[in-house]
Amino acid sequence: MRSTRGVRHRTVAAAATLLALSTMVAGASTASGASPGAVARSVGSAPPAAPTSWWVPPLGSQPWQWELSNPLKLTNAAQMGTKDKLPNGSLAPAPVIYDIDGIINPASTVAALHASGKHVVCYVEVGAAGNYYSTTDEGTATTYYAQFAAAGVLGSAVNGWPERYVDIRSAATVSIVESMIAQQCAAKGFDAVETDIDESYNSANGFGLTQADEVTYMTALADYMHGLGLGWWIKNPDDTGDDYATLMAPLADAVLTEQCNQYSTCGALSAYLGTKAVFNAEYHVKPAKFCPSDIVRGINGAEFNLNLTGVRKPCA
Repeated sequence: MRSTRGVRHRTVAAAATLLALSTMVAGASTASGASPGAVARSVGSAPPAAPTSWWVPPLGSQPWQWELSNPLKLTNAAQMGTKDKLPNGSLAPAPVIYDIDGIINPASTVAALHASGKHVVCYVEVGAAGNYYSTTDEGTATTYYAQFAAAGVLGSAVNGWPERYVDIRSAATVSIVESMIAQQCAAKGFDAVETDIDESYNSANGFGLTQADEVTYMTALADYMHGLGLGWWIKNPDDTGDDYATLMAPLADAVLTEQCNQYSTCGALSAYLGTKAVFNAEYHVKPAKFCPSDIVRGINGAEFNLNLTGVRKPCA
């Protein structure tokens, strides 16, 4: 798994249990517009009733934690972010949103977070694949990576990481990724999905992908996620140098950007600011420098370490 601007996380082991999707913790805000046809169904059967709403993070300060390196330990204060400090040295509010790896975290972790009033976001990679997990880890007969390989949809190597881009134009890719979202995110009861590498057309992917290819692919996945009652967090749409972020804003329920202050790309998120919740992770800029700007823009900013082990210095 990777973040586009250079974070790498290797993780292990998870299990899946079906949980209720339409009723989450009290106080959740919702959005409507799911495409009923996005819900998987058997040929010849009547289509099931699709959820018409899903959780959307509200505007305003939303303390959040992003921990991907290990299965989240609910008793570990560092991973839970319950003893973090604000730039002024005071104790930071406990996170109300946890963004964690969808494969290595079991349904029981999601349920426990819900029971304590938290919302939980499922991290999955949709634009590339690495051979990181076993079938036991994924709870599948064949690993997702092996499925991509068998379908012939693996492309160029991702620069710096042991994985390959996938051909997002292929129906096989869509099917495998949708299966992963259903098994690792929906069946475990997550509230939303953070789709990593969802702007792979901007990289040397080996397929000559275009922005139109990406828009088609991510629109299909967004409709599918919404059809399962899951929100969609778009990832780093501000790093493409074009209008991709704006094009996808109507479908995205939130955005997670990395280093938008360091790379001066926060302004590319104008279609989201004041309209959708924006979460920003910085790695090399100190909170004292970027927090004032993030707070003024209404961005939920925090400094994290590159391995996303739970070390967090939030702005608010």
